Amino acid sequence: MTAPPVIDHFGPLADAYTGFIFDLWGVVHNGVAPFPGVPEALRTLRRQGRPVVFLSTAPRRAAAVAGRLDALGVTRDLYDAVLSSGEVTFHELTTRADPAFAALGARARVIGLPDDRSVAEDVPGLTVVRDTADADFLLNIGPPPDPGVTVADYADLLADSAARGLPMVCANPDVEVRVGGDLVICAGALAARYEALGGRVIRRGKPDPAVYDACLARMGEAGHGRVLVVGDALPTDVRGAKAAGLDALLVAGGIHAERFLDATGAVRPEAVAAACAEEGLDPVAVTDAVRW
Repeated sequence: MTAPPVIDHFGPLADAYTGFIFDLWGVVHNGVAPFPGVPEALRTLRRQGRPVVFLSTAPRRAAAVAGRLDALGVTRDLYDAVLSSGEVTFHELTTRADPAFAALGARARVIGLPDDRSVAEDVPGLTVVRDTADADFLLNIGPPPDPGVTVADYADLLADSAARGLPMVCANPDVEVRVGGDLVICAGALAARYEALGGRVIRRGKPDPAVYDACLARMGEAGHGRVLVVGDALPTDVRGAKAAGLDALLVAGGIHAERFLDATGAVRPEAVAAACAEEGLDPVAVTDAVRW
């Protein structure tokens, strides 16, 4: 597989599309501040009347994600809508339309910070319990964003839960994310370990094509045109775009930066080509960062 073309500027590629689905972490911001050039690119798209939807694997309700973006300086005039894994998970827990969720039971042992549980709040009939012995299932929101936290810190909880046969709902499929300059583990890392222990995991979010369909629905008429996915993670963003039949722009300066960028910050085409071949993926282009 040949390397996707490397682009330095987003504008010429963007001209071919009617709407855009942007990942957040590693593309729009680094958990601390927006990346230089990104607000200007988003503002240009909105000024041109082309919708922008943020699709995040964040395990929080969409309103909570928008509030966090406000705090980071990603203002609401820069996008049309936001959809998160947490919002999708909340919907599934509320409606119980999916048989996998209908069978979960009403008592959840939550893995996550007490102030980061918007997914579990206001779900009719759901009770949050403190002990796995009282739980029907695990609701995995994820560890705190601390580089010192490892999967091993959850070894006893995961082993006990697996032994009890508790299913796990994973509200963030990401295995890790970059916060500032640090890589920290996410809910997906705990889910992978749980599966290795024989536990059953139900994931919601990218790369499930259904979440992309939901984004397209939020774009109105533009969603029926040619839509570009902009993301930094091959397993979630680019694979999800392919599953949904959409083009993808790979941002090499995100989660794969250590592999895809050289010491000067330039894209390493051979590294990108090798990784895409391994994953069977074909983004339409690759860039180090989004700038118009």
